[in-house]
Amino acid sequence: MRSSILIAALLLPFSLFAQKQKVWLDSDTGNEMDDLYAIVRLLKAESIEVVGLSSAHFNNPDLLVFEKWNAYETKNLRTLEDSQRLNEEILAAMGLRQLPHPKGADRQIGRAWGGQEPRDSPAAQAIIALVKSLPDGEKLDVLTLGALTNIASAIILAPEILPKIRVFSLGAKYNLGTRAWSKNEFNIRNDLNAFDYLLDLQGLDFTVMPLETAFPLQYDRDDTYARLNEKIPVEHILENRWREQNPQDKTRVMWDLALVQAYLLPQFAEVLTVNSPPENKTITVKIFSKINKEALVDDFWTSLRK
Repeated sequence: MRSSILIAALLLPFSLFAQKQKVWLDSDTGNEMDDLYAIVRLLKAESIEVVGLSSAHFNNPDLLVFEKWNAYETKNLRTLEDSQRLNEEILAAMGLRQLPHPKGADRQIGRAWGGQEPRDSPAAQAIIALVKSLPDGEKLDVLTLGALTNIASAIILAPEILPKIRVFSLGAKYNLGTRAWSKNEFNIRNDLNAFDYLLDLQGLDFTVMPLETAFPLQYDRDDTYARLNEKIPVEHILENRWREQNPQDKTRVMWDLALVQAYLLPQFAEVLTVNSPPENKTITVKIFSKINKEALVDDFWTSLRK
């Protein structure tokens, strides 16, 4: 008994000072409702330390030629500002206003014809400063739910941070049968230059969740309404977002939540190393190839109640 107590006493300081993995979330929160669910799930996670939440733009050609984008009037729509507003609402509802939440870039890197000119922003600078402050041996995990502008810009502006970051992104398509990539996807098309830059970057630890992998994570509207408690501020925000943004949809694919859940619960996801798109310079890239939908759904509702 005495020896057991001694061992426990010796191990206690190590457990008290064990560092949780630091995670930065970059989100085009204003675009669709699933971003909010993903943000709340990550902020509820006890296994990691969320160190920042930045806003991302979702600029796309439709904003120029159509009267509406989702539930928004496109006239005077400022996508970055809308993402920032929602980020701040979520943090306030969860009592987390102290969490860094800088604004990202308002447009893609480079130009319409390509290029790698960075788009500087408070978010890019905050990521750079944070990575540089990490002690030797620590890395920052950056999860991106939209265009890759902010993380690509941070690396272009300060390439020395590359060895100390890992990037996990939702975007693109990948056919497991034919092993063919497609960049014809919303997040990627909003900053194709940034995606190509990261795929060409030697030494980047990069994991992508293609849309095919996220697709099974679908939520039922009425079940979701029944589970959410309107008296809890953040749950009120989640329910209102569905009611305001997509009230006509009986089900919704929770794209961004799938990435966050697969990251947090690797035991319920599979990762493969596959060939990069043939036009890119790196040879391979990692992808989330499969998720356990039932386990991830159960975990979300359990975590929400903590």
